[in-house]
Amino acid sequence: METKSAGFIEDTIRHLSRFDNAECRQLFHEENQLPSIERLREAVELLRSIIFPGYFGEPAAPHSSLHHFLGVQVEKLYGILVQQIRNVRHFDSIVNLNGLPAESAEDTARRFIETLPELRRILCTDVNAIYNGDPAARSHGEIVFCYPSIRAMTNHRAAHTLLKLGVPLIPRIISEMSHSETGIDIHPGASIGEYFCIDHGTGVVIGETCIIGNNVRIYQGVTLGAKKFELDKDGNPAKNIPRHPIIKDNVVIYSNANILGRITIGKNSVIGGSVWITRDVPSYSRMLQQKAVESSFTDGLGI
Repeated sequence: METKSAGFIEDTIRHLSRFDNAECRQLFHEENQLPSIERLREAVELLRSIIFPGYFGEPAAPHSSLHHFLGVQVEKLYGILVQQIRNVRHFDSIVNLNGLPAESAEDTARRFIETLPELRRILCTDVNAIYNGDPAARSHGEIVFCYPSIRAMTNHRAAHTLLKLGVPLIPRIISEMSHSETGIDIHPGASIGEYFCIDHGTGVVIGETCIIGNNVRIYQGVTLGAKKFELDKDGNPAKNIPRHPIIKDNVVIYSNANILGRITIGKNSVIGGSVWITRDVPSYSRMLQQKAVESSFTDGLGI
């Protein structure tokens, strides 16, 4: 039995070791310089504990020693980011044949760390938006602890910042972490303003080139997606083409609405549930399913 087992195990290992697929084989080039999912997950937990001390990660220190507590957490985050940015740039230079940037990983990580006060400020506006708009929310603390929107937006706002700093791959990894955790799928390229609220959240999709203004509220199942893809000369979807909606300030989008293509939803508009929109919507509009258009509809929604 041992001989037979050794035989088929050895045969399997020999086939697995071939790596006929060139793309997969590249992943093993200088293995110690690959980005680490586990280390990036640790970085996200550190970030959450820095933005909302006591709500995430280790128990927060008393206020008198909060400065020291945050110092330790920020130092840890900075160290992880330096190594992971260095690794991911090396990975990107091999897989995508890109040259290494002139800026050091230390400088990029430093610039990200310097954004943390602004990240906290804008995430607190998201907490306020949920509290002010959800009668089920009993406190701001409940929102930070429990609401998937805050977890998703913490990841997104960090990922978006890293993307703007020119960091490859890591922003997408961070966004997919919150996607798996919350069911909310936001591409790190999406630009989202202040006081943003996702109510419930499951099944929300926000595409790469979306631009969302301030005081926007969306509900579960909403898709802000592309209508079609422009193709390059090889017949593949073209990259970096604006293809997702622009949502202006003070817009409410109810559950399972699909807003597709590079269209604009004007400010102060309401998009009803389960509608399908592929054209611009003027400001102050009410886009509802035809059978639901009644004089009492807006009253029923509390608008």
